[in-house]
Amino acid sequence: MGEGGVNGGRRGGPCGARGRGLCGPLPRPQAPPARLRGEEAAALGTGTRREARSAEQEPEPDTTAATTTCAAVIKMSWHPQYRSSKFRHVFGKPATKEHCYDSVPITQSVHDNHFCAVNPHFIAVVTECAGGGAFLVIPLHQTGKLDPHYPKVCGHKGNVLDIKWNPFDDFEIASCSEDATIKIWDIPKQLLTRNFTACRKELVGHSRRVGLVEWHPTAANILFSAGYDYKVMVWNLDTKESVIMSPVKTIDCHQDVILSMSFNTNGSLLATTCKDRKIRVLDPRAGTVLQEASYKGHRANKVLFLGNLNKLLSTGTSRWNNRQMALWDQDDLSVPLTEEDLDGSSGVLFPFYDADTNMLYIVGKGDGNIRYYEVSADKPHLNYLTEYRSSHPQKGIGVMPKRGLDVSSCEIFRFYKLITTKCLIEPVSMIVPRRSESYQEDIYPPTAGAQPSLTAREWLSGMSKGPILVSLRPGSELLSPGPLPPERPLSDPMVPASPQLLNQTGKLFAEDGRRPLSLQEEKASRWAAEHRLEEKKTWLTNGFDIFECPPPKTENELLQMFYRQQEEIRRLRELVTQREVQAKQLELEIKNLRMSSQWF
Repeated sequence: MGEGGVNGGRRGGPCGARGRGLCGPLPRPQAPPARLRGEEAAALGTGTRREARSAEQEPEPDTTAATTTCAAVIKMSWHPQYRSSKFRHVFGKPATKEHCYDSVPITQSVHDNHFCAVNPHFIAVVTECAGGGAFLVIPLHQTGKLDPHYPKVCGHKGNVLDIKWNPFDDFEIASCSEDATIKIWDIPKQLLTRNFTACRKELVGHSRRVGLVEWHPTAANILFSAGYDYKVMVWNLDTKESVIMSPVKTIDCHQDVILSMSFNTNGSLLATTCKDRKIRVLDPRAGTVLQEASYKGHRANKVLFLGNLNKLLSTGTSRWNNRQMALWDQDDLSVPLTEEDLDGSSGVLFPFYDADTNMLYIVGKGDGNIRYYEVSADKPHLNYLTEYRSSHPQKGIGVMPKRGLDVSSCEIFRFYKLITTKCLIEPVSMIVPRRSESYQEDIYPPTAGAQPSLTAREWLSGMSKGPILVSLRPGSELLSPGPLPPERPLSDPMVPASPQLLNQTGKLFAEDGRRPLSLQEEKASRWAAEHRLEEKKTWLTNGFDIFECPPPKTENELLQMFYRQQEEIRRLRELVTQREVQAKQLELEIKNLRMSSQWF
């Protein structure tokens, strides 16, 4: 190639346009084919060199338009779809063998229920029992191999189909059975030594077996049950009767067996799915149907309210029998907002929603995977994050309430997988990877606590309130106003009171029992409350409760406990040193004040 051809090829705009072309180099002269004679090849080369020289002598073209054109092409052809999220890297962490529950006789029932209920104190599992239905109640810290003669909670005449803990009482659980009854049990705080058969209340109203029970999310002592008689019954447990024969409300708008129930945040709406594959949104107090979905392209099996987003999520199957989930507007169930096919398996999909983090978890029955998404109010509403994979299929699943999570390890959700092939219950923690070990305020917003915001009478009269929120920070108090529990008397052994103060309060009450509290008594009660709060804070060490922390079972746990205690001792020594320095500073200030007062 001649020199003019090289120089002409190097000219161009900043976008890479060379020679006469806008966005491409000047084409190189092609080598003559082998079959051409030598004279023809020489003529071809001469013609190419002439064209290059003429291009070099021509004026340089305007490259501004070329630059604009290239920029427009690049901008239109590249649209990055990255979405910023603090939960993008959430991962599932299964518990070690020592922290699992082994040799648990899990039920062989074919019903599509969870068969497991969890709270910060106990884990309850439906089990097999000859001559009736039963379930196990195991303390949460009692991991390892279960005694084959471990006591059961038994009293039903048929198989137990569903169990649910009271969200406002960690020692009360409801169970329903094939014998068409619902029983309410008070679990003793001490360990069971024999089979527990005495229930506190029995609810008799269904004519066929009862498949589902659900506690109201904000009102105390309100229980819902769904039976194979196509009825949903509302029960008021705030009575002295041990056997309740009639519910306060019966909802009989369904045409087939009810498959699932879900409440909205304040419990003013109830969503159900039925075997006729329809989704219904009901007013639970009036029993009327507010919305009904008759969409043929999605056959719903489970339904779930998505917090305060005014949306519903249902799982089921598509027309081609693929497992599918659909998102709905709760005010318009004519057509789903979006549908997504997952796979071709046949197991039921259990949806779980965390309103604090806007994360949706999809757990498949019969497979070991847990998919999770982030839900947003804007399109696309469902943003896939990742998937926890396991080779052990789950038959049922339990979920720990947010107040029972380990905030020191950035745990935002915890599942309890029922693995029937191994007779094993495996906890799986969903963890946000963070380097800092301090409390992460951004992933733990205020969450629903264990205190009801309404009584049963208030809810039945038409009142609706959201849940009372609490902070998950260790030692924190309620964030929402609500009825406070009764305070301990001043003679509580956990709170020492001075004898002089007790004598004075005794004399005052002897004079007038209805007399309002004096200033000194008010100060004393305030001091007692503050002292109890400080004492409660000292019980919590690095996010663990000293009195509920189980003893170490392995050498590794023992070493971790030892290092934790050494760190606590070091911290306390530093605190004592700081207090001593503060005391010396105060002594010097007092001495200076005395000296200055003497001068004046």
